[in-house]
Amino acid sequence: MAKIDLDALSIEELASLRDDAAQKLAEKVAARQAELEAELAALSRYGKSTKKPVPEPRKDATAKQAHPKSLDAPTPSPKAA
Repeated sequence: MAKIDLDALSIEELASLRDDAAQKLAEKVAARQAELEAELAALSRYGKSTKKPVPEPRKDATAKQAHPKSLDAPTPSPKAA
């Protein structure tokens, strides 16, 4: 690939270069996305789900909350020796 002297280009030429690069990048991204989607479709034929299942809420989620009984419990005082 030829090296371009960006300092020598005019504003119009730089803008055109930017537009051309953005267009080429969009084309390559679209082509790669199509490749990945085709590969994903091929892999999905093997019976595995392509999406992660939504995790179920954990049963111990309420265990993180303090129980009212434990809040009212008196704290043990240190015994004098």
